[in-house]
Parts: sequence; C-alpha cells; structure tokens
Amino acid sequence: MDTNLMSFTALIVDDEPHIRRVAELSLRAIGCTVISASNGEQAWEEIQHNCPDILVSDVQMPKLDGLQLLRLVRDTPAYANLPIILLTAKGFELQQSDSLLMDSCEIVCKPFSPAALSRRVHEKLSKQAPKVTAAV
Repeated sequence: MDTNLMSFTALIVDDEPHIRRVAELSLRAIGCTVISASNGEQAWEEIQHNCPDILVSDVQMPKLDGLQLLRLVRDTPAYANLPIILLTAKGFELQQSDSLLMDSCEIVCKPFSPAALSRRVHEKLSKQAPKVTAAV
C-alpha cells in the first residue's frame, strides 16, 4: 500500500469497544485520521459534523443499527456517495429487502483480519480525493 492516506478521515462505528479499537488501530496504521462512535445515532451526528471520507460500521448495534444508518446515509444527497464498509458477524442473515441496499457497500465478516480491513479501506480511499471541509 503506497498511497498516503493521511488526508483521509475514517469513521468507525461498533458497539463493542475492543472491535472498535482494533479497527481504529489498523486504519491509523495506514495513515487515516480516525473518529469513532459506539452506535448509529452517534455515527449520524459524526457524519454530519465531520463529513468522513469512509464509514466502517457494524450492522448489529443499539439505537440505530448499521442498516438503518446505511439507509440514512444513502437517502441524504450530501452523503449518498460515501464509501461504506459494513462489519457483520458470520452467519448474520440479511433480509431480501436489504439486498439492494447492501449492493451499495462492501461487507466484511467478523472476526476480521485487521490487515484485510486496512486493505479494503485503502482500496476504496485510493480511488478518491479527500473531502475538503470549510473552516467554521
């Protein structure tokens, strides 16, 4: 991985602190700035305030789950093209109604390899320019 990702911000969302921490460390290792949230509601606030370059989210979470968050993001024009990677436990079955929605993101099964997650994020971010946010 030779692309410098220091200009990119990743939002990690998972209700399990140890999984969130592993994801944070692996993305910091490839140069990303990382922000995190423990549920979908917090993640939605972070998306609106920090406009991350990529979202890595668990599917099964309290308050607002990963699929509800995905719908919110895809239904909001300003964020509709945000790259999304969903983390899900092996064997988690998605309803058929979610399949079209799922086509707009990538799936990584838990437990995941930190190197594999970093590689997936790197592949997505190396194809785009970082977002420029205006100073407030």
